[in-house]
Amino acid sequence: MSETIPAIDIAPLFGPPSPARDEADRRIFTAGSGIGFMTARGFPGAELLTRERRGELLKIFELPDAEKRKLLRWNFDPSKSNYYRGWFPLQPTAVSYKEGIDMGPDIAHFDAEFAADDPLLERTPLPAESDVPGWKAAAAHYYRSMEKVGAALMASIARSLGLEDDIFDGHFRGGISTLRLIRYPLRTEEGAVNLSKPEYSVVHKGERRLVIGREHADSGFVTLLAQDGVEGLQARNHTGEWIDVPPADGTLAVNFGQLLERWTGGVVQATRHRVIAPKTVRYSIPFFYEPRVDAEIAPLPITGASDFAPFLYGDYLWESATNFVEMGRCEAPAQAKAAGRRLETCAHIGRRHGGKDDHRLRCEGSQLRDCLQGNNGSRLALHQTARHAGARRRACRR
Repeated sequence: MSETIPAIDIAPLFGPPSPARDEADRRIFTAGSGIGFMTARGFPGAELLTRERRGELLKIFELPDAEKRKLLRWNFDPSKSNYYRGWFPLQPTAVSYKEGIDMGPDIAHFDAEFAADDPLLERTPLPAESDVPGWKAAAAHYYRSMEKVGAALMASIARSLGLEDDIFDGHFRGGISTLRLIRYPLRTEEGAVNLSKPEYSVVHKGERRLVIGREHADSGFVTLLAQDGVEGLQARNHTGEWIDVPPADGTLAVNFGQLLERWTGGVVQATRHRVIAPKTVRYSIPFFYEPRVDAEIAPLPITGASDFAPFLYGDYLWESATNFVEMGRCEAPAQAKAAGRRLETCAHIGRRHGGKDDHRLRCEGSQLRDCLQGNNGSRLALHQTARHAGARRRACRR
């Protein structure tokens, strides 16, 4: 018998300590340490997941192409100044066949941290209110609702790990969570690529289906996904079997990310998943619950967890994000993952060599230790704040 995705009522997480909350914690942790996927119901804001309320957010896809282009990222329109937030168009030759928009905390929190020199702290380009009346308010309300769900799941996981349930709170205060809206149009066999190649199609229930969302594991803490009632999302279990994640009004598909897996020393599992093409256009609304850009991710006091070297979330996220199709043509700067300390990359920024600035030196793709040596052969390392690292995140290659 095929494995199924556990469906969990998480309403007790929003109440006081109780046997019901303990049982919800247990079931969530079993899912997180097992298949790494679950569906959740019973949370505040579940009324936002009806067809009508989802439609309020998805109205942005009705914008004319000319208006969508105003929201593009730099890597799709070099005249733009935004790198991380904004619109990503269809890319005909990519396995992941989708368009959409990534939005940051500024859409919901007017006091959200902003830094012109760090793409992870940039503002989100948004359409004019007159173009999609009420859309901004709907997006802000949805964003705040998902933050509450993410925080409740975070506290639940902490309790199950034997930790204080507020141990993660400081890392997420001022976090940079992302609300993404996605449209997967129908993909035809006539196109710029050979869709019969293995990476573009799979056999599902005896029928060949196109892949429209490449197999991957999410890089963040936890993902809360609202589906539009159209099937297609699949999770891969530990035996390699692909399990359908059923869509339903009022529920979220929840998957645990690679950051949480690393942070818990492998106790919680990040599960690989994909999207196969249904018979109609498909929409989805993922919310990626994420910490502060300068959050120090260090080992937790968990028995049996694997150890790791501390790192800053912003460094980790940028390196992970640049592997995805939405960030096409942006490359992650090579840098050490050590809290409060970075090794300068050898491209796009001034170099310090023997105590003197040398702007001629170029060692593309290498860390400083690989291309700069002091007279005594010792490694030159630059101590930097998390904010200074943001400037290097603008090192997208033209």
